[in-house]
Amino acid sequence: MTTPQLSTARWRKSSHSTNNGMCVEIATGTGWAAIRDSKNPDGGALLLGPTQYRNFLRSLKNS
Repeated sequence: MTTPQLSTARWRKSSHSTNNGMCVEIATGTGWAAIRDSKNPDGGALLLGPTQYRNFLRSLKNS
């Protein structure tokens, strides 16, 4: 996987985010997805490939 330029990525906040500051944002591109803490956008991001992202979403839905 080529490392994407996350500083120019289009980040979206989760629809399940609350007003208490516990929010995540996601950016996606061809062959990757990145997840970060919305209150600390410069704190790094979790970068996932397609299979990892699919498994991540599946585990959230099953929890």
